[in-house]
Amino acid sequence: MRLSTRNQLDGTVVSVTRGEAMAVVRVRLAGGDEITSSITRDAADDLELNDGSRVTVLIKSTEVALGVD
Repeated sequence: MRLSTRNQLDGTVVSVTRGEAMAVVRVRLAGGDEITSSITRDAADDLELNDGSRVTVLIKSTEVALGVD
C-alpha cells in the first residue's frame, strides 16, 4: 500500500478500549513512547485491533494544539 501521508510510525497496540461509538487505541512505538488514537468502534472492529496487533500510525493533521498551566 502506498500512502501520501509522510508521518508514519510503526508500533504495537497496547490496549483497545471500546465504547458504544468510539474506541481509544494506545500504541507503543519502536522507541518505547506511546501514542493514543480515538477512532470509531466500527473502524477498530473492521481492523480487528487487539492487544499485540502490529499497526502503522498515520499522522496527517492541519492543526496540533498544545496547552500548559
